[in-house]
Amino acid sequence: MTESDNKDAAPIDLIVDRVRTAGCETRVTRVAMTGEGDGSPAPLSFVLVGGVGVAATYFEFLAPTLAERGDVYALDLPGFAGMPRPEEQPTAAFFAAQVEGVLDHYGLVDPVVIGHSMGTQVVTELLISRPGITRAVLVSPVIDDAHPEVVTQGIRFAQSAARETAHVAATALSAYILCGVVYFLTVLPHMMRYRLIDRVPLVGARVLLIRGEFDRTSTRRLHSRLVERMRDASRWEIEGAAHSVINAHAVGVAKLTLEHLDGTLRQRGRMSDEEADLPRIRDAGPALILGALGSRAAEWFSALRGDDAGVQRAKTAHARILWQAYRRP
Repeated sequence: MTESDNKDAAPIDLIVDRVRTAGCETRVTRVAMTGEGDGSPAPLSFVLVGGVGVAATYFEFLAPTLAERGDVYALDLPGFAGMPRPEEQPTAAFFAAQVEGVLDHYGLVDPVVIGHSMGTQVVTELLISRPGITRAVLVSPVIDDAHPEVVTQGIRFAQSAARETAHVAATALSAYILCGVVYFLTVLPHMMRYRLIDRVPLVGARVLLIRGEFDRTSTRRLHSRLVERMRDASRWEIEGAAHSVINAHAVGVAKLTLEHLDGTLRQRGRMSDEEADLPRIRDAGPALILGALGSRAAEWFSALRGDDAGVQRAKTAHARILWQAYRRP
């Protein structure tokens, strides 16, 4: 490797595994920083659970940011991101059992679990069944029980989606295609029926709730009611963000998460768009854009074929491109 290669290589290890639990498979993308420490286990572990139909790709910015503090495990749950569809009913409790299988496989006793959208339902069930988990983050929790109608939620999702970037829209659309319409519509009723407001009082962990300013599917009113029902919860809002705050404002989500873990975060507050947004790309030239599109396409086709080695190669290539684009001189 040349001196230039050493300078530009992303300082992370990225490994893709599969974990089998009760006959179902979850793809796990493990992200860790390289060249640091003495080889002892990382002080923190983060487990990332996405929403309905989406893939671990959604955490492309959040995962490497959190990896500066510990190992990250980003999950593609059964039926999502090209994974085999389960025969069991895809309830929040079913998905939580798959996450438990991942924790057992890697020996994770008290990881920091972060759920986004439907993933907040899964994480809530996980926290109830695993009281030994002491810290969690619920980003853009759904569904607002005051307005559980599919039509209402569909309209609110569309209003939020109108605020998303083209990059977020493309990332979500590619994941939905891999998931498939049939399975998406199989999961959707379970998500709509889940009453988060009734389940959170059973959670003993210290929880941070995060929403985007323009997220119509995860309203301020819902967050207020959730905090009132929880034993130990804080709530924060990120200005300028919508439902996909986990991606478009990943820097802010990471900052709030780490301050939450350090015990330095106020119980309630707002973070500015400027502080939460991704840094400006250093050189968004044709080579970078084509490279990013190519690595994402390679990952998509590899996931479609069930080729985890191809997924790992493509994710690694994409991580290197992002490092070159966003790293500071």
